[in-house]
Order: sequence, then structure tokens, then C-alpha cells
Amino acid sequence: MAASKPKYRQDEHIVENKELSIWEALIPVLALIGMLAYNVFVFGDNAVGGSNQFILLMGGAVAALVGYFKKVSFKTMLAEVAENIRSTSGALLILLMVGALAGTWLISGIIPAMIYYGLQILNPTIFLAACVIISAIISVATGSSWTTAATVGIALIGIGDALGISLGMTAGAVLSGAYFGDKMSPLSDTTNLAPAMAGGDLFTHIRYMALTTTPTITVTLIIFIILGFTLETSGAADTSAIQGAITGVFDISGWLFLVPLAVIAMIVRKTPPLVALLAGTLLGGVFALIFQPGVVASLTGAQSLDFESAYKGIMNAITVQTTIATDNPALTDLFSAKGMEGMLGTIWLIVCAMVFGGVMDAIGALSRITEGLLGLAKTTFGLFASTVGSCLALNITASDQYLAIVVPGKMFAKAYEDRGLAPQNLSRTLEDSGTVTSVLIPWNTCGAYHSSVLGVSVGEYFLYAIFNWLSPITTLVFAALGIKIAQLTRGKAAAK
Repeated sequence: MAASKPKYRQDEHIVENKELSIWEALIPVLALIGMLAYNVFVFGDNAVGGSNQFILLMGGAVAALVGYFKKVSFKTMLAEVAENIRSTSGALLILLMVGALAGTWLISGIIPAMIYYGLQILNPTIFLAACVIISAIISVATGSSWTTAATVGIALIGIGDALGISLGMTAGAVLSGAYFGDKMSPLSDTTNLAPAMAGGDLFTHIRYMALTTTPTITVTLIIFIILGFTLETSGAADTSAIQGAITGVFDISGWLFLVPLAVIAMIVRKTPPLVALLAGTLLGGVFALIFQPGVVASLTGAQSLDFESAYKGIMNAITVQTTIATDNPALTDLFSAKGMEGMLGTIWLIVCAMVFGGVMDAIGALSRITEGLLGLAKTTFGLFASTVGSCLALNITASDQYLAIVVPGKMFAKAYEDRGLAPQNLSRTLEDSGTVTSVLIPWNTCGAYHSSVLGVSVGEYFLYAIFNWLSPITTLVFAALGIKIAQLTRGKAAAK
């Protein structure tokens, strides 16, 4: 899914430990949930600032203790942790580059221009539904919900905030559209990974996903349209004032959109996202010097722009927090980017989550939990429900959506075949429950990334990320009613 993830992890070795019971495998999970719950109760939203990270390490320590009593060597556990962290290196670099891009896109006027023109085009009544559609289109084109959130997502959050719409609502609409597009895009890593794990092919998988994804996104759009008619927004007068405050600081021009269009074009042409975001960052810096020389100079306290102040202003925007003062206090809060420095907390969270997931895998707990869920599957619906439960459990415990696809995919493929079910049943279920729910877990790499990039906590957008929590429900309804369950016929899938 995310552009920052490794392309595939289907070759990853999943550790099995027959001596580990299901209850022993659950000890670290229960300990982690208990510690996180108390930590959030004490620190509230500030828990993600550092204490949650340490709790994840403590959860890893509990898992290591269980492994010690089961004769799993510390070297084995450390090796699996190292592999987990190595696999997220791309994600960490992308996070740093997203922080840098946000900084140069702010001082260049790109984000302010998106907000300015968005206020003219987007009526508050249809804004949330438009967020879903715009995000979906960009995500299909790029194959990445991460890139969508880092580009148009940030702009839509700004427009929604300027209109007086709840940040949680806007973020939920953006993520609903972004994950719909991510699932349906042949450029997406998870869209390629799921059928590879299940033993199917890409385009059969995409066509089969459309059966559950279409009604889910339709319901999502209907709910957002209804919400749009009930919103109380700032109104036209406030919008005009905001637009005036923007033009009072920035030179707004349609030419600024060349930068985001260039980034999107590069990704559509399969340019590595890290390269595309770096190019977007550098182009943002160049456009800042061309269109906003006064803004760049003011960031360094210089009276006019020279080479030193230009260099210092651009580098500060890329690396540290930058705030652009306006006549509107709300805009001043909005026109603040944290640069690469602002992503360090999220990177810290991801590393600690990978420590916990690595130890859990090394001691065999991940495979044991999945086997336990598989044992509950006595019917076709039970098999689907066990797959959904396994994906959700791994998103919570392993904190990585790729593991939530790889582990159940490996463990359940034979069971689906034995039931005479075509592989696209498994691949669709993996995506409907593994890919889309990752963003709903605060300590999951996806939840941590999106809450950091959009500046909205998981708790704020959870309810409004309708597509994400409705998807696993839809796939279970289809399974319970036996709707379009593809069967194996002469080695091929035939729709029932």
C-alpha cells in the first residue's frame, strides 16, 4: 500500500514454535494492551509523544521473557527485530522526506494556494464527499495512500479547517478515499502482495475486490453527503476574510500547482516515491525563491533576500519547524510545518513497534495466534471470520500491515484451497481487513504515519474513517450471505 513499504514480504520467514501455547502467545498482547490502556488514561493525547513508545518496548520485553522460558535465544529475537526495522527503512526515509516537502510547500505558497482556490471551488455542503473522491483519484493514480495524504491530504485538511469543518471529519474522508484508491490500484504494494500470498493473480484480485469495495465506498459517500447537509460552517464572509489573509502574505498563482502535478506525474510514471518526494521538496524550494522571496527572507530576519538568507530559509523549512504569521490567528496555526524534525516522534514510534513485532515473531507468537484463530473456522463463514480476526490481531500486535497480510496469507492459503475456495476469496479478505484497518491503530505504522502527516490523532478520525472500518464488516456480510463466493473449478475460480 504505502509507498514507503518494501515491495513484497511474501518470502519472509514466519517463525513457528510448537511448544508455545496460545495462552502463552497472548501474554505479551494482553500485557501490551493493558499497559497502553493505562498509559493513554494517564497521558491522554500526549501518550504518543514518547510514553507509548516505551510501552511498546516493555511489551517486547514481556514477549522476550516468554521466549526465554521457551528456550528462544536472545540472538534469534534480536535478529528478527533487526529484520523488522530494516524492512521499515524505506518508510522512515519517506517520513523524513514528507516533513521536508511540507516545509517547502508551505513557504513556496503551494499549500496556501490549494487552500485559497479550494475555498472558491469547494462548497462546504459537498466538501467531505469531494475529499473522498479527490483522494480516491489521486490514490488510484499513485498506488499509495501515504503519498495521497502527504500531498492533497494536507491541503484538504487545511481547506476543511479554514471552512470550520472538524479536522477528524476531513481526515476520515481523506483516508476513506485514499484507502479505496490504494486497494483498487494495480500500482499499490498491498494490492500486488495479497494475491501473491493467496496464490491468485493481480487483476482477478482487483475485479473480485470491487464486489465488496463498491458498496462500501458508496455507503461511505452517502454518509458524508448527509453529514455535509448537517454541517455548520464559517460561511462566505469568513471565507473571504481568510482568502484576504492568505493573499496578504503569499503571492498566489496557478503556476504553483506545477509542483504537485509534477510529483503526481512522476509517481504515476512509476518513479520511486522517495525520488518523487525529494524532487517535490527541491522544486518547492525553487518556487519559494521565485514566488515568495519576501516570505523566505522574513524567516531568517533578513530585510531582503540574498544567497545566505535564501539558503538558510529553505534549509530551515526542510529541517525544523517553520511558522508563517498572518492576520488570521487560525491561519497562523495552520501555516506551520515541522520539517524533518517533526517526523522524528513518528519514526521513534515505528521503530519501537517493530521491536515488539519482531520479538513476537521470533518467539513464534504471531504464527501461534493465527493458528488458534484458524482452529475456530468450522464453516466457510468461520474461515472468513478467522481471516478477518487474524488480520486485525496482527495489525494490533505486529503494528505492521504487511505482516497482517503475509502471516494470515501463508497460514490460511491451504485452508481455503481445502474448502474448494478460489484464492481471490483470501486475497480480498486480506485487503478488506488487513490493509484498510491498519490506519485505525495508533501504534501501527500506518496509524502513526497518517496521524502525524495530517496532524489529526487516530481517536479524532477513527469514527469518520468510514470506509476503513466498514470494509471488514462488508466482507463478512458477503461471506455470511454467500454472495459471490468464488469456487475452485478444474483448478480455476468460477463465480458461484
